[in-house]
Amino acid sequence: MSEQKQGHSRRDFLLKTITLAPAMAVGSAAMGALSAPLAAQAAETSHQPQQARDYQPDWFTAEEFAFIKAAVARLIPADERGPGALEAGVPEFIDRQMNTPYATGANWYMQGPFNPDLPKELGYQLPLVPQQIYRLGLADADDYSKQQHGKVFAELSHEQQDSLLQAMESGTAEFKQLPSKTFFAFLIQNTREGFFSDPIHGGNQGMVGWKLIGFPGVRADFMDWVERGERYPFPSVSIRGERT
Repeated sequence: MSEQKQGHSRRDFLLKTITLAPAMAVGSAAMGALSAPLAAQAAETSHQPQQARDYQPDWFTAEEFAFIKAAVARLIPADERGPGALEAGVPEFIDRQMNTPYATGANWYMQGPFNPDLPKELGYQLPLVPQQIYRLGLADADDYSKQQHGKVFAELSHEQQDSLLQAMESGTAEFKQLPSKTFFAFLIQNTREGFFSDPIHGGNQGMVGWKLIGFPGVRADFMDWVERGERYPFPSVSIRGERT
């Protein structure tokens, strides 16, 4: 599959999942080739080029952050419909999340027993919190990349990066310290969250994620538009009062 078609498939699938469910609840098949005519129609607006603001990671090392930036750029790529995850500042969002109670599992039950072989419907089954998943997973991902191609992930071609991400998603990539599928699941979930979060958290800069799906943001009342089947005509508003 060509790089252009792969990018369109990922973005079309992203639009479909966000149309059907909130970003926190979508599935993990980010690389699937589904389409969403309604969401695509909603996204048919012109967009100006955008770059994320300069940001130096506080929790990730420089090498780890290079992987994050390269990976999110492939998971939600920029195209003619707007900026992607990299341009929206998703790497900043993920780095800032690593210094929150979420990343330390402060609100998780972590006493065990842990049984990774149980069906996923029974919930998360590893004794690792997000900080550990990223630290171990990033090291394993770059090691696997060097085994396959002689270079770390961030130095690979886009086609090679796509192939490795697909291997992680399917679980066929052999990681040493945790299942590659688990690492990918956290990476894609946090990428989606960063792309559609309020900009106050570091991602969705310029509210590009909200523009893509026509989400009004934190406006006090837009219920009169819900049943119309029309694109919401007013600009999105962030928690800080920023407008698109």
